[in-house]
Amino acid sequence: MLIRANKAAPNEVNTPLLAVCLYRDESAPDSLNGAADDALCGDFSGKMGETAMLYPKDAIAAERLMLIGLGDRASFTHEKLRRTTATVAKKARSLKLSEAAFALPIPETSDAEEAALAAVEGAALGLYRFTRHKTGEEDDRELEAFDLILDESADEEAASRGAETGAKLAAATILARDLANEPSNTGTPEYLAKTARGISDRYGMGITVLDRAGIKEEGLTGLATVGRSALNEPRFIALEHRKGGDAAPVVIVGKAVTFDSGGISIKPSGGMEDMKFDMSGGAAVLGAMEAVGSLDLPINVVALVPSTENLPGGDAFKPGDVLRMHSGKTVEIISTDAEGRLILADALSYARRYEPSAVVDCATLTGACVVALGNHASGLMGNNEDLIAEVQTAGETAGERAWPLPLFDEYTEQIKSDTADIKNSARPAGALTAGAFLKEFADYPWAHLDIAGTAYGKKGNAYTAKGATGTPARTLVRLLMGRAESRAGA
Repeated sequence: MLIRANKAAPNEVNTPLLAVCLYRDESAPDSLNGAADDALCGDFSGKMGETAMLYPKDAIAAERLMLIGLGDRASFTHEKLRRTTATVAKKARSLKLSEAAFALPIPETSDAEEAALAAVEGAALGLYRFTRHKTGEEDDRELEAFDLILDESADEEAASRGAETGAKLAAATILARDLANEPSNTGTPEYLAKTARGISDRYGMGITVLDRAGIKEEGLTGLATVGRSALNEPRFIALEHRKGGDAAPVVIVGKAVTFDSGGISIKPSGGMEDMKFDMSGGAAVLGAMEAVGSLDLPINVVALVPSTENLPGGDAFKPGDVLRMHSGKTVEIISTDAEGRLILADALSYARRYEPSAVVDCATLTGACVVALGNHASGLMGNNEDLIAEVQTAGETAGERAWPLPLFDEYTEQIKSDTADIKNSARPAGALTAGAFLKEFADYPWAHLDIAGTAYGKKGNAYTAKGATGTPARTLVRLLMGRAESRAGA
């Protein structure tokens, strides 16, 4: 989709659809030449999400005028802007239009660059559909161009810059969604490795992919053990973006269990098809690296993606087994359905070789986090308060909310084992004992995002379709953008 940002009077924009936003109980701009007056005298009040479609004839150049309510001016945010532009883009597509224009509203606490960025994110993500495996359906006409219309006071160059960045951030989320939505029979660990190789080729990143033999040789016992009974071999993927000189890198880690049956501790069959989404953390990390490359961020970033299936079988690991992990710690297996933390623990241990400035992992780790926070926020834990705050801010900026949860010493006490150093599952507080488990393998500034409730779902907002959401790809990119800006300003 072609995105353009330019200054124009709304009444002069010649387009099949012009969308104009109105705040609650505020009048329409004079530049509409009264085209919206009938709606404002009727049922349209400007409350958030309210829409009206008008056919203004000769009052303005546009064929259709779409009014969209923004609610109260003081409470309008970038997140509401994303949802608004998604609504406009989807409406244009439903009308089978090839282009549409949107008069860009700028929140009071924002500027043209950030507003354009959020608007483009919303439009691009709102149009997302996963149709790769569908056949025999009529192809809907896709929106080819989306114009952001600026008023005379706006900075056109800044808006264009923001629109370009927004498109790249949306592309990160779209890649993450595509990977997570892929069925597990095609979306295998090798499929993720192939995707990583494509990113490496496009942007000149260093890449290492370990197969089953390489994983064993490296001593990644958790990953090797979880993937032992799977015919689709596990992979350990490391992507390196080196554009930050000698600075210590930020390492991002994503759990990628391409299908999780629970192993010997098998899950109930109801809803098990959703376990293809158990690689959403790895998908988000690869999506983030796509954006890191396209933005050419002047920073060192390493992405680690341990990927495997978790299946029962004659060679599957069992409750009661003891593993000696990559770090040397021993782990007693209580549940084979607590496999994600095993492969993440190996990746966190592996990350030490980079002497990182910070490590952030993301994983669909625990149902307990969904119980705690529902589908509206990811759980956020870690061993460094500054990094936790940095991740939370990045999430708020991206519209991917994360909420800090504690890692008290008592949770570490809960995972002590009578047989080994620690055990891989403990209740109550399952999300926090899982975080405490991961903390045992992180001796550097570290934060953990439990995205079990936010990575996929049955119903989303205007720019989040059913299925994979792509969370937290844009959070990771925003974090890295912030680090790059701080480094440039130092």
